[in-house]
Amino acid sequence: MGINLSKGQRIDLTKTNPGLTRAIIGLGWDTNRYHGGHDFDLDASAFLTDANGRVTQDLDFIFYNNLAHASGGVEHTGDNRTGEGDGDDEQIRIDFSKVPSHVHRIAIAVTIHDADSRNQNFGQVSNAFARLFDEETNREILRFDLGEDFSVETAVVICELYRHNGEWKFNAIGSGFSGGLAALCRNYGLQV
Repeated sequence: MGINLSKGQRIDLTKTNPGLTRAIIGLGWDTNRYHGGHDFDLDASAFLTDANGRVTQDLDFIFYNNLAHASGGVEHTGDNRTGEGDGDDEQIRIDFSKVPSHVHRIAIAVTIHDADSRNQNFGQVSNAFARLFDEETNREILRFDLGEDFSVETAVVICELYRHNGEWKFNAIGSGFSGGLAALCRNYGLQV
């Protein structure tokens, strides 16, 4: 069992875990009792940003329509449209050795697909978590449980992985946004 993080906590990844090259971020959630006539389709995405927190090209945005970065450094394993079942609902693979040098941060977010038209928000989501584990050994390094801090938000930046003095670190963010995926894209400098 890995380290449990709270919102705002940071932890070394590669320095305290020598040999960690390939990690998987598993994201999971449940939905509260909801009778709106639609499934909840939550979508994970990754924004590969420069030192200023901006995505410099569209291909540095990894999501259900662009599953893998050309470098092989970041890959989304596929869209789970219902969130049914236990464990990870969606996963993002990171190969630290392949992340391009212009990428200083990898922000991991989850959005609710068609949230406005379906009248859905993160106030109706529970047990949301992110966990990071070593792909080679399957050892869980850390876990971040988001808690129930959200109400009307339709997107959440879960965490960031970032470079610091040649090493990778993890920051537990848990910051909500209204406006869904479009608002997040604008936040990271992408044209919508």
